[in-house]
Amino acid sequence: MKKLSCATLSGFDAKVVDVEVAFVRALPSFAIVGLAQTSIQESKERIKAALSAINFKFPPQKVTVNLSPSDLKKEGSHFDLPIALLIALQKVDVDFSDFFVFGELGLDGKLKDTSSIFALILSLAKDGVLKKVIVPKESLEKVEKIPNIEIYPVNSLQEALNIFIVDEETKITTTQSALSYNYITHNNQRYYYMNQYPLDFYDIKGQEQAKRASLIAAAGMHNILFEGSPGCGKSMSAKRLQYILPPMYLDEILEIAKLEALEGKEPHFKPIRPMRSPHHSSTKASIFGGGSRSAKIGEIALSHHGLLFFDEFPHFQKSTLESLREPLEDHKLLISRVNTKTEYQTKFLFAAAMNPCPCGNLLSLTKECRCSELEINRYKNRLSSPLLDRIDIYIQMDEIKPEDKPTITSQEMFEKIKSTFLVQHQRGQIEFNGKLNDQEIVKFCTLNEESQSILDKAIQRYELSQRAINKSLKVARTIADLDQSKQIEKCHLIESLTYRIK
Repeated sequence: MKKLSCATLSGFDAKVVDVEVAFVRALPSFAIVGLAQTSIQESKERIKAALSAINFKFPPQKVTVNLSPSDLKKEGSHFDLPIALLIALQKVDVDFSDFFVFGELGLDGKLKDTSSIFALILSLAKDGVLKKVIVPKESLEKVEKIPNIEIYPVNSLQEALNIFIVDEETKITTTQSALSYNYITHNNQRYYYMNQYPLDFYDIKGQEQAKRASLIAAAGMHNILFEGSPGCGKSMSAKRLQYILPPMYLDEILEIAKLEALEGKEPHFKPIRPMRSPHHSSTKASIFGGGSRSAKIGEIALSHHGLLFFDEFPHFQKSTLESLREPLEDHKLLISRVNTKTEYQTKFLFAAAMNPCPCGNLLSLTKECRCSELEINRYKNRLSSPLLDRIDIYIQMDEIKPEDKPTITSQEMFEKIKSTFLVQHQRGQIEFNGKLNDQEIVKFCTLNEESQSILDKAIQRYELSQRAINKSLKVARTIADLDQSKQIEKCHLIESLTYRIK
């Protein structure tokens, strides 16, 4: 009995599967066991046709394929190639150790890419399990972005057989980086970015406070809430945040590509952080992920390392809003189902926009508000205090005035964010300021005596919770970094406190 290594997705991670083939003297048959789903059971006919295409005679024996561990559900047509190789090489003394094999077979023996191959290989490589892998040549463009693995790209079943029979050298050894974008370097680590701004802050006239708040939010990945009258630029500001977010290192780019592949999209490998903006009518399952039997990916998971934007914030379902608390606080989310439990990371910048009242004119100097006090209170009470406590920056936007002019470009804002990004890393931080835990806040967000006195007064006056205190310190740390200041000064803390929801 021979075996080859393959893998299947369990939630968002790959689980190693050993493909074993045994030949027994009995009536000819072909069976696949080991909780193989329909896509694998159908592979029997593809494998027979592909082997016939290379003039291989199927043995007149009982062929049993076992996918181990047998209690793990497996799915995906990428099991075709390892099963076919084991059958074709049944009488050949071959060393399959260290090899992982993936690929879907066509009836003529040609190999095809599948949407899950990249996600599987990336997950295995990050776990340090995979070193050598045979993949369809169609998959090479994506897989070669993964560093420090040996790739054997093949076009057909025959080429895959030649690797073991005639020892054809077709391998490609990937290096630390295969990306050709602008980058900055710190401690021999490259951080990539793109100087492209399809949506530019220069398009927004006036709103200097909102632009300043957006700059701080992007520099430290702080959650931000825009409130203002209709048409004042709330959504415009939020949508422009995506293009000024900090540079990315290779692991982040690959992880985002993996999420895109799991969503069924073709990964683009560009150093642009993702932005997701679900409509307020979206179901809770579509936002957080779910499914009746197995957990499926949702908007929050797809926002990882990027931006999640909720427009018309109070109009989302109450249960959806309250469920945001855990991912905003703990930066992770656990989805539990009868058959599976899946945990994924949720480190994203959360941005939201809302009107001051149902009609939107409460803050207007020119239009009259038509809402009753009861309607306004009902509208505002859709957002609970615990949820608002998780917002780092609250900004109330002004109405547009005739004299308002464009002032700062996204390019100028991003240059400041790049400098702030380096300051954070030179200080020894791994996480952005907005994602620091309690121990890191104590280490990096220290105050002098004067600043501590101001904070103590603010705690008493505004009845700040411990979470609000920590968020004020993290925002103050980002403001100090933008000023290239090693210490959090009095002016930095005061500005930070102005962004709290009173």
